[in-house]
Amino acid sequence: MNNETLKRLLAIVLLVVVALGAAASIGLHIATKALKTQVEQALGPDSEVADIVVGWSAIEVRGMRIRAPKGWPAEDALRAERIVVKPDLLGLISARMHVPSITVEKAYVSVLRAQDGKLRLLPSLMEAPARAGADKPSAALPVSIGTIELRDGVMEFFDATVRQPAHKTRIDQVHARIDDLQLPNLSGRTRIQLDGSVKGVHRDGRLMIDGWAEVADRNSDITTKLQGVDLVALQPYLIKASETGVRRGTLDMKLKSTVHNNRLHAPGTVSLTGLELLPGQGPFGTFMGVPRQAVVAALKNRNGQITINFTLDGNLNDPQFSLNDSFARRIGAAVAETLGISLEGLTRGVGSAAEGIGGVVKKLFRK
Repeated sequence: MNNETLKRLLAIVLLVVVALGAAASIGLHIATKALKTQVEQALGPDSEVADIVVGWSAIEVRGMRIRAPKGWPAEDALRAERIVVKPDLLGLISARMHVPSITVEKAYVSVLRAQDGKLRLLPSLMEAPARAGADKPSAALPVSIGTIELRDGVMEFFDATVRQPAHKTRIDQVHARIDDLQLPNLSGRTRIQLDGSVKGVHRDGRLMIDGWAEVADRNSDITTKLQGVDLVALQPYLIKASETGVRRGTLDMKLKSTVHNNRLHAPGTVSLTGLELLPGQGPFGTFMGVPRQAVVAALKNRNGQITINFTLDGNLNDPQFSLNDSFARRIGAAVAETLGISLEGLTRGVGSAAEGIGGVVKKLFRK
């Protein structure tokens, strides 16, 4: 083979490579556009995706948005600047798909608790009627997800059960991680971790959640901590409209809840620090169901801090079980012991205390 022939062969090979590269690029562009359309269709008519980048080892979704339905207290149900999905490509040819990691950056999500107590999240997806011909859940391809990580997110929780319009609690700087998630049956033990900043009027506090849940079996072991949360921001949960309001103060709480065979065991501690009440209500006013004068006196004698220990127990399947009633009994005895006053002095107030804090705890475990 002479030099001229070799040059011609090299030129042909180069042209073939360029042609194949162009075809691959065009094919990848067409496939990416089709994937973007399919994603938007799957998310529903109120969604949009700015761009999808398909790589050899990951799929990147940019600028995803799902607008909220009419009557929702926020403009969007979900936003995310960037979502990176790293699938196991070899698993695509097996009967079970595995996704090692999904990373969501700078996301926003809004959650609504309706007046009937129902928790609503992503209604256009979660509440959409099944489309004709759609596969039944049992026929869906099993998918195991190693880790879902949320970085620098924001969650707004709107609660219509405590106030109208719905009371908003905002959590910034949310970092969450979920490990070992099995879809669609949610079997096995899933690890849950969350850390975020709870926005307040005078200061911001911290929320930390750490534990695991067996969603299919409805078992869980979760520790929840609140540190330095502004009491003014939590007023609708702590007091009734007729009670003394809060000028300033912070709340710390630690609650370790265990659910096994639908039986709840949840010991906890609540501390109020630097509490200042608004004037008014007269000598018979109450705060969290406790006589106002007793609270003020206790703050003076305890360096501005009150700590209350309590334990919640019950069968979540028992329609007669009420976390409000259970909390009323526990908190009544604990407050009486802490403040050194008689239980009789709390009889009128303890009920409203249960409706306050107990209502919050009940919502955490409501089915």
